[in-house]
Amino acid sequence: MVDLSDQCLVRRVPKHLAIIMDGNSRWAKRQGKSTPAGHLAGVEAVRGVLRLAKDYGIHIVTLFAFSSENWQRPKAEVKALMTLFRSYLKREVKQLHADGVRVRFIGDRSRLAEGLIKQMVAAEQLTQANTETTLVIAIDYGGRWDITNAARQLARQVKAGELEPEQIDEQSLGANIALADLPMPDLCIRTANEQRISNFLLWQLAYAELFFTATLWPDFAEQDMLDALDSYNHRERRFGGRDTSQERQSAKMTVAEVNR
Repeated sequence: MVDLSDQCLVRRVPKHLAIIMDGNSRWAKRQGKSTPAGHLAGVEAVRGVLRLAKDYGIHIVTLFAFSSENWQRPKAEVKALMTLFRSYLKREVKQLHADGVRVRFIGDRSRLAEGLIKQMVAAEQLTQANTETTLVIAIDYGGRWDITNAARQLARQVKAGELEPEQIDEQSLGANIALADLPMPDLCIRTANEQRISNFLLWQLAYAELFFTATLWPDFAEQDMLDALDSYNHRERRFGGRDTSQERQSAKMTVAEVNR
């Protein structure tokens, strides 16, 4: 367990942390290694981040592993990624289960290999009762796909006479979005100095705090997590509202100035 007694981080940590893991290829190039070697190093970094999340009391971690757009990458790289993903599940799921981690997957499974889907289902079934940490892996996922899929489900309900069009609102659409049963992400970290969310959790990140770091994902370590959490601690999360306590204090100061 990490000692946070002298850290401001102890004040507040996100319940749900989302991470866009970027920079594997650049890391490999800098190290004079192949792109698959970079992705392998990225997988190794996941283990450390999950340990840190547990140490800091972060209960949900969602990782952007493979986007809907990643299919456009060279076929050899996509094949290597899928092989690596299957290897990760085979190697890590038993340990995740032993650590009390619940594993879930979000995304469009229609383009994934049957063998990989079976591994994903097996991992979800094995760990479904675990409560220590929830690890969500987004594979063949895109935020636009997610919203479109939710709209399609509502359309089916309307067609079946189970729902009137006038009943469709933000709540009904949100109920059909991936991870609707979990708290929305509080913080989203993106590595490798890219400052965009790249079609990741478009609905769910509406009010998340964003943290961008130049650190490449394979190098992401404890100090990077501390920097992200420290930044999060200094944010005022008003969700479109105002900090009324500050407004009241400001009003008191104004009155005091008038009465001088």
